Amino acid sequence: MNKAAKQPWLKPLVFAAALSPLLWLASRAVRGTLGPDPVAEVLNRLGLYAISLLFCSLACTPLQIVAGWSWPLRVRRMLGLFAFFYACLHLSTYLFVDQGFDFGGIAKDVAKRRFVTVGFAAWCALVPLAITSTQAWVKRLGFRRWKSLHRLAYLAGGLACVHFIWRFKTALLQPVLFTAILVVLLGIRLAARVRAPARRMSVPSQSR
Repeated sequence: MNKAAKQPWLKPLVFAAALSPLLWLASRAVRGTLGPDPVAEVLNRLGLYAISLLFCSLACTPLQIVAGWSWPLRVRRMLGLFAFFYACLHLSTYLFVDQGFDFGGIAKDVAKRRFVTVGFAAWCALVPLAITSTQAWVKRLGFRRWKSLHRLAYLAGGLACVHFIWRFKTALLQPVLFTAILVVLLGIRLAARVRAPARRMSVPSQSR
């Protein structure tokens, strides 16, 4: 019996956990407890959920490298898709609720506030990852090209950090923490890539 069969609860648990923040936010909206600026609160919360889930998906491979856990890899795709889902809700709330889909107002806002442009760029980086997240796309692109494409997740993470920092210029604890986490995750991945060729080269020498 494989490990996935031994843990049938894993994916439903992660699905419920990833969806619960949206349900909590919706309950706050129904109860009218979103504060004096409900739109800003919804925008901020959806953005926070998006970046949190994106970083959870980025942490899956480093956890496998450092701790030897395989279970995070089984939920990595789900976490990434939920990150994109929340990013889409974040963008839609900005376009339709905050700006009323007023192209003139949106253009002025983008010109005035750089973090809007960077946030949109982060969302654009996630789009091809969501589209090509299926096994069919892995076969269509080939694993190497698919893997190279999905390194865009780190670009999206970096852009999301810049978006976060520029959005909250005076409250930088969370943005800086996310940036530090991204640096650590990227460092683990790069260190593993450097060590892999060294291990392959050491195998023949040990067999002599």
